[in-house]
Amino acid sequence: MPTRFRVVEFELRASECQTRLPFRFGNVTMTRAPLLHARVRIETADGVSEGLAADLLVPRWFDKDPAKSIADNQQDLIAAVRRAGNLALAAPPSTVFALVRDVRAEVFADTVPLAPLRLRHGFGVAMLERAVLDAMCRAARVSFFAALRGDLFGIEPSADDLAIFDVAATLPSTPAPRIEVRHTVGMQDPLTAAEIAAGQRCADGLPQALEEDVRAYGLRLFKVKIGAGREADLARLRAIRAVLDAAAPGNWQFSVDANEQYTDLDDLVGLLVDLHTEPELSARLLYVEQPLPRHLTFDPASAPAVARAAALAPLLIDEADVDTHAFPRALELGYRGVSVKNCKGVIRAVINHARCARLRAAGTPAFQSAEDLTNLPVVALQQDLATIQALGLPHAERNGHHYFAGLAHLPPGEATAAFAAHPDLYRRHGEGYALAIEGGALAVDSLACAGYGYACPIDFEARAPIATASERAGS
Repeated sequence: MPTRFRVVEFELRASECQTRLPFRFGNVTMTRAPLLHARVRIETADGVSEGLAADLLVPRWFDKDPAKSIADNQQDLIAAVRRAGNLALAAPPSTVFALVRDVRAEVFADTVPLAPLRLRHGFGVAMLERAVLDAMCRAARVSFFAALRGDLFGIEPSADDLAIFDVAATLPSTPAPRIEVRHTVGMQDPLTAAEIAAGQRCADGLPQALEEDVRAYGLRLFKVKIGAGREADLARLRAIRAVLDAAAPGNWQFSVDANEQYTDLDDLVGLLVDLHTEPELSARLLYVEQPLPRHLTFDPASAPAVARAAALAPLLIDEADVDTHAFPRALELGYRGVSVKNCKGVIRAVINHARCARLRAAGTPAFQSAEDLTNLPVVALQQDLATIQALGLPHAERNGHHYFAGLAHLPPGEATAAFAAHPDLYRRHGEGYALAIEGGALAVDSLACAGYGYACPIDFEARAPIATASERAGS
């Protein structure tokens, strides 16, 4: 049964994280970023409960305005979270679903549906949402999966295609014990050990080249970043195929992510035509993620080119999934998939899951795929995995373990506590800990704990305060 509550406190803190390898996606190369944590306290009839959310403030993904600096991007994201938190503090008692709906409506009041900047504005709502979901699960002493199945959050889908649809009935009956990893191959990532220049070898003992990742983790699923142009992308895919055929012989598969770099979709069609002349590649392609810039994705003029591309490979929206209107509109244009990312909204993902189930039952292909905005342990990674587990998605892109050094970004005591509470998810590595990918998958049974995906204590005060971020209801 849904539980009503009110938000009584909301606070932000952050810590700086350094990559072990530069991560290039689209036209961005990330070498460091702040990891933002939000803490919320809620009051129910039974007392006060606390919840957390966290996200890496990845540059130029939410907002790709070239006139803005990376610092501007990050401050905009912090402002979006702060605004959502302040709106929640002023809201009357409510269910989780109603609070998130009302805060989102206020945040989006000055923009039209499908406006590109809704992705940035919605980030704040999504972070508030996760912190409140966590607090509510802890108040009820249930796992996220059990809370979803039991309708603790009061989800009320009102869209025409879901008005009489039982969302909970589309969820798995039990949480999945494993999630297969779809390993990210960035545009600058070395494919073989021989490509790593002298002095560029990481000293942390973790795999660095693609062939090393495959052998260390038993990987068979991959996500390849493209966007350098048709010829360069084809050459990169051929080189990756050669490595995977040697290191992962058998049934390996991959998706490609253009990160909005194909402004002319016919260039992508050309690349896909090229791939279809090489069955060793085309037969292994799962789908193409976000080829067009978000502001062009819903342009009716793009529909013929979308149809040509979709005839060669399923298309999925990611950055263009700016609000709840996006996926239905994309389906009308010929797209078939939508990404699941906690930074865009958890309840939205649950509703899209029900939408896909209904479409498939009617004979229309539609799917979700879990993609990664470099989720780092503990809170961001484990909440994201808990969402994926609850939706029953078989695999998920993961890249935080590759571009960052295990749990080294955490306070030492917190890393030790994470390993103790989640020994299936982490392993000892040297003097610290790392993600435990075995047989190409993550074991996630320990996520079925009270709260939203994590059972270990988080030292919120160990992060640096953000000026004026702390607020209390009525103050």
